[in-house]
Amino acid sequence: MIIRFFEKIGRFVIGHLETLGQFTILIGNTIAQLRYPPRMRHVFQQMSHLGVDTLPIITLTMLFTGMVITLQTATEFIRLGAQSTVGGIVTIAVGRELGPVLAGVVTAGRVGAAITAEISTMKVTEQIDALKVMATNPIGYLVVPRLIACMFMLPILVVFGDAIGSIGGWMVAEYYDINIYMYLHSIDTFVDVHDITGGLLKSIVFGAIIAIVGCYYGLNAQNGAEGVGKATTRSVVISIIVIFFSNCLLSMLLYR
Repeated sequence: MIIRFFEKIGRFVIGHLETLGQFTILIGNTIAQLRYPPRMRHVFQQMSHLGVDTLPIITLTMLFTGMVITLQTATEFIRLGAQSTVGGIVTIAVGRELGPVLAGVVTAGRVGAAITAEISTMKVTEQIDALKVMATNPIGYLVVPRLIACMFMLPILVVFGDAIGSIGGWMVAEYYDINIYMYLHSIDTFVDVHDITGGLLKSIVFGAIIAIVGCYYGLNAQNGAEGVGKATTRSVVISIIVIFFSNCLLSMLLYR
């Protein structure tokens, strides 16, 4: 009984170490493929799919996030006589944390799942094997365009999200008689450029995580429709977990 228990622990550890090693190999192969010019048509297609198609849900998410932050904090700040700081507090919260994290989570759920489903379907239908037969590197053909698109477009989505979040906060602040001049002056007084650029740096990392995790689980999907479903689910879950973990590390490095 005890031996079986330790066998299960050993299989668990070895399995996760093997997965980590495969992730590392994929990252190394992807970096190696970045030396060659990517197919820009594929990159632009992925940018359109990631940026234009994802913008509406990012807009709604950040609009209501900014409104809720103001709704939860404005009353307390007014009670303390600090209503002139509401705009700055909302913008800092959105720029540093909520903007990049929520945009990353939404993108992981929408784009990361799509990446995994598309690539895993190609694997199940042996299209990836066909690429190898035609002397086309699957990493350069499939992974690199998605990686570049995610790392380039997610910061742009975060910029829009930060602006929409601040606008949503102002819409609620007006209800508490915090006029637009006071709101904007608070942003100008308390918000530093580093508060925004730090969030953009996070979003670049989050974009790379979404692309690499999505492509990894797509390339390693099991055969059959069930394998595609499991790969897509694992991709979204792992992407979100890694985003939260890396956000903690980046916050300690950027804002301590």
